[in-house]
Amino acid sequence: MGRTATVLVYSDDVNTREQVRLAAGRRPAADLPEIEYVECATLPTVLTELEKGGIDLCVLDGEAVPAGGMGVCRQIKDEIFACPPVLLLIGRPQDAWLATWSRAEAAVPHPIDPVDLAAGLTSLLRTALPARV
Repeated sequence: MGRTATVLVYSDDVNTREQVRLAAGRRPAADLPEIEYVECATLPTVLTELEKGGIDLCVLDGEAVPAGGMGVCRQIKDEIFACPPVLLLIGRPQDAWLATWSRAEAAVPHPIDPVDLAAGLTSLLRTALPARV
């Protein structure tokens, strides 16, 4: 494959962003292109990056402060034309209903399990990329 997949990772916590990168790796599945990460620590940066275009998938930290990933997800689904799919990191499995409210396509609980995160990313990228290639 000649292109990369661009994944935006939003969290105010640098360690959470690093955990996402390390858990997903450069290529979560052999049939997907390599991932290029765009890290964002603030909501304005998320909006700027999405408005530029070229983002294939967003991973949003539901526990981010002051703008939590659930609210950010709902906002970008309303405001960004052709918003990419969102994988939401949630504080507890019981918060899955909030992920549904936010209109995220998938959710993975904290602490990040590399297998769960890679599976979620793989599934969403497989549906998102054919339309963009």
